[in-house]
Amino acid sequence: MTTHKVGYFIGSLATESINRKLAKALVRLAPQGLHMEEISFRDLPLYSYDYDADFPPAARALKAALAAVDAVLFVTPEYNRSIPGGLKNAIDWASRPYGTNSFTRKPSAVIGTSPGAIGTAVAQQSLRSVLSFCNSPQMNAPEAYIQFKPGLITDDGEVTDPTTEEFLRNYMAEFEAFITRVYTAVPKVR
Repeated sequence: MTTHKVGYFIGSLATESINRKLAKALVRLAPQGLHMEEISFRDLPLYSYDYDADFPPAARALKAALAAVDAVLFVTPEYNRSIPGGLKNAIDWASRPYGTNSFTRKPSAVIGTSPGAIGTAVAQQSLRSVLSFCNSPQMNAPEAYIQFKPGLITDDGEVTDPTTEEFLRNYMAEFEAFITRVYTAVPKVR
C-alpha cells in the first residue's frame, strides 16, 4: 500500500477554531494510506519580496514542511467572503521567490466549516482561484461545505452525527484516490 504524506493548513489562527475541530476529525477519519501533519504558519511575518533573497526562519520552515509532503489539505473558515489573511500570507510565502513555488504540481483539496448555511463556499472558491494560479492540481469533487452546529464535532475531533462522519470519511478516501491519480499521471517533483 502506498502511503501519502499530507500537510494540512488550518486557516484560522484561533485556538478554539471550529475548523481546528474539523481538521482533527479529518485526521481521525483519514484512511490508513494518508499520513497527516499540520503545517503551522502562525509565526510568519507579512510577506514582502524584500525577503526573497534571505527568508526568515519561519518562512524557511514553511517551505521545508511543504517540500516534505506529497499533498496539501486546506481546512479554512470564511472571513468577509474570502480566506483569512494569515492563510493567504502563508500561501504567498510558500509560492515565492519566483521559480520556487511550493505548490507546483502538488495535489490539494479544500474544505471548511462555518455556522452559516453555505459553510465556507465563497472562501473555498477564492482559495481555489489562488491555488489554480499556484499550479496545484485540485480535487474538485466531492465539494464539502460543512455547516457547523454546536456539538457536531468534539474538541478531540469525534464527529457526533453519523451522516456527517460518513461524508467526511468518504471525503478523505476520495482525497487519497485523487492524490494517487495525480501522481499516476504526473510524477512527483522533489
